[in-house]
Amino acid sequence: MKELTKAEEQVMQILWRLKSGFVKDIIAEMPAPKPAYNTVSTIVRILEQKGFVGHKAYGKTYEYYPLVDKVRYSNFYLNNFLSGYFSGSFERLVSFFAKENDLDIKDVDELMKHVKENLNKDKDE
Repeated sequence: MKELTKAEEQVMQILWRLKSGFVKDIIAEMPAPKPAYNTVSTIVRILEQKGFVGHKAYGKTYEYYPLVDKVRYSNFYLNNFLSGYFSGSFERLVSFFAKENDLDIKDVDELMKHVKENLNKDKDE
């Protein structure tokens, strides 16, 4: 899997939320100033070439939908981020976050408690 550019990720975020849509639907969800139709169409075609998006054809009109789900991409992205900046260490990430946000030990304990609860909840599902 390849990492997405900012523009590609913006389009994917919209498609993940919409589940499927035409280029005009994607543009409608974008903040102002809205990009040109051709710009968004090009980004969607690039996403299709990368294997992130598929389409259904209705004559000359295409309805696009995600082929890669958000959780899978998030996992890939976070693992790359961890290995690129923190040598793959979650502990180094938490330590960095705690220092940068001036968290005390109580805040870090609360954060770890939430992480454990979410892990346990995911295992139960």
